[in-house]
Amino acid sequence: MSRELTGKHVLAITVLAFGVIIAVNLTMAFQAVSTFPGLEVKNSYVASQSFDRDRAAQDALHWTVTPDYADGILSITITDAAGNPAPVEDLAVTIGRPTHVRDDQTPYFTYHRGTFSTPLALGEGRWNIHLSAKAPDGTLFRQRLDHYQGATVTEGAE
Repeated sequence: MSRELTGKHVLAITVLAFGVIIAVNLTMAFQAVSTFPGLEVKNSYVASQSFDRDRAAQDALHWTVTPDYADGILSITITDAAGNPAPVEDLAVTIGRPTHVRDDQTPYFTYHRGTFSTPLALGEGRWNIHLSAKAPDGTLFRQRLDHYQGATVTEGAE
């Protein structure tokens, strides 16, 4: 026993299909806006005025930052061009997820033999490490490092 497909049925199917599409789009848009962490700088024009000068001063330090996370300890090693521990006067680190700020942490680091370390619980997934260090001459060194905690990521893996 088959029923006849009428104009009302087609209208109901069309309205239902577009209703689902619109509901999903609104949900995704709300999620995107509500989890966005915000702006990096308040005024990009003002920040751009000293960008090249700040970058050149930072590059002149020739510092290399190497993070490591194992057994609940985040370690950060900062070395100079010769591979020696860099003379860091002040270190500030914020670690958090790339998509929201609710997991952001600003841990206190201790320094021992060229390595800054702190106990830290990181869940699986992607993390951003925002590092700010000051050189003895006052030069500010800033870097954002991407860290993946968990299973090994293979290039091209699906």
